[in-house]
Amino acid sequence: MTGVTGAAALAPLAITVPVVAACALLAGGSRLPRRVVDAAATLAAAAVAGLDVALLAAAEQGPVVTWTGGWSPTVGVTLVADPIGAGVALTAALLLVCALVFSWRYFDTAEAHFPALMLLFLAGMTGFALSGDLFDMLVFFELMGAVAYALTGFHTEDPLSVQGALSFGVVNSLGAYVTLFGIGLIYSRTGQLGLAPLSAALAARPVDALVTVAFTLVATGFLVKAAMVPFHFWLDDAHAVAPTPVCVMFSGIMVELGVYGVFRVYIVAFGVAVPPGTVHRAFLVLGTLTGVVGAVMCLAQRHLKRLLAYSTIAHTGLFLLSLGTLDAAGTAGGALYVAGHAAVKSALFLMAGVILNRYGSVDEIELHGRGRRATLLPWLMPLGALALAGLPPFGTGLGKAVAEEAVAGAGAPWAVALFVGVSAATGGAVLRAALRIYWGVGPLPDHRPAEDDETSGEEEHAEVGSPLQRVPPTMLVPIGVLLLGGLALGLVPAFADGVAGAAARFVDRGGYVTAALGTGTGSAPVAVPVTEWTATGVGLGLLSATLAVVVALLAVHGRGQPRLIATAQALQPALTGLRRLHSGHIGDYVTWLLVGVAALGALLVLPLS
Repeated sequence: MTGVTGAAALAPLAITVPVVAACALLAGGSRLPRRVVDAAATLAAAAVAGLDVALLAAAEQGPVVTWTGGWSPTVGVTLVADPIGAGVALTAALLLVCALVFSWRYFDTAEAHFPALMLLFLAGMTGFALSGDLFDMLVFFELMGAVAYALTGFHTEDPLSVQGALSFGVVNSLGAYVTLFGIGLIYSRTGQLGLAPLSAALAARPVDALVTVAFTLVATGFLVKAAMVPFHFWLDDAHAVAPTPVCVMFSGIMVELGVYGVFRVYIVAFGVAVPPGTVHRAFLVLGTLTGVVGAVMCLAQRHLKRLLAYSTIAHTGLFLLSLGTLDAAGTAGGALYVAGHAAVKSALFLMAGVILNRYGSVDEIELHGRGRRATLLPWLMPLGALALAGLPPFGTGLGKAVAEEAVAGAGAPWAVALFVGVSAATGGAVLRAALRIYWGVGPLPDHRPAEDDETSGEEEHAEVGSPLQRVPPTMLVPIGVLLLGGLALGLVPAFADGVAGAAARFVDRGGYVTAALGTGTGSAPVAVPVTEWTATGVGLGLLSATLAVVVALLAVHGRGQPRLIATAQALQPALTGLRRLHSGHIGDYVTWLLVGVAALGALLVLPLS
């Protein structure tokens, strides 16, 4: 980054610091006490968070552009930090700080490898969020992916861990190859890889089918990482075997980065060539499918980590619906929802880690009533479940309310029911598990083994040498901080106002392009949307939270209700078929990836009626 000073130096530093820290830990970590290694890794992540805060503050005045190596933006690699990009990078850094603090007492034999890999993961995510170059996005995407494969299979002595990492690696690598092919196509057409130069080149050419095909292929790799149906099959396998602090990064920010990447690339580069109506239609259809499949599979789980993973898939569908409006209001709602979801879902995954290491299982049936003597988590887990369902005044509730209104205003009023239903189903599934594990609510379920198409959590291995007799503060504090953060996002108006302004800049293609090319200030002429609580939003949030309670109580008390039993039996064949699609066979998942590419391409190519 020759000659780069001031605010322009912040983005390269935010990428470089975790790489240097990871290398230092790997080189000298074996000779240092465990506490020193943990403290050094956490301080490095906190330093990146500080750089991201400074970058976000600078980006509020206009995009911060870094022409690395002193090259011009037309031939060099450009880093462009607008408020959304800097905010995404900051979210990743803050989640990593919480995950690392939680892991101080979590692993007995991780040495320096685990925190070093986590820092490299952060470097990949930060670079991806800030890159203004299509090929560099893929490079950081693959750095993120390669480290994620290693983190998923961290317990190499466990065959299931290796299998989950292999499934993750194969499916996501194939998605990346598809993206690389799409990059090759668009480069052959325009001779450009930078997002801003690519936008200018496409604006000067007539629209053709090759550009649409290229966008389809480029988006595929990002949507695989985002776990959009039918690209989602790897996600629950990876979450089931990955260390719990890693799951925080996967569900809290990595999946959302895939969504971010798709809309960043479309709005800046391809929006001038691929009609917005077809893109809106594509994500309306695929987002709805993703929300429904994720919610149904979430309700069907007894394995706590898989349950939370399918909840992430379900919410990804809602994020796609919101950002798929392609306007500032939908983007603001989606960004608020993503931030609130990151805080709440990360807290819930950390609670699942506490359960695993306290009781040696994540099977809600086997754990029935085992947490009755716990003091804090019996209250925090139901609170997290209701926050996931959109309970006001949590940030998830505010993001959901803004997103619902935006999607309905974009021509899909029925989507409000989808938002309420998906939120209620996922929150109700988590609440059901909390009621069973910590309060022993309902009759004791049969301790039957899982059926062939159902995965239990009885055989999961604790990630500490011996079960925890008490939960250390280093595990409880991150949970509390994350829940408080999710609450602050909905309570403090400054957060919502900042996201609204950031969303307006995000959809301002002209502002991004002129700033990146150095031909203007990058000021955003797009109207800033309103992001505040309304009576309708509060009412819908309370409705989804109430329905979540109803779902949970029906699940734990429904064994004696003949009408519920008859309904469940009628739906069982469909549920069994859906479960069997999630076969665990890599060949099946690759086939579905190809089906997904064809479906996305068809939705983008078919003319609007």
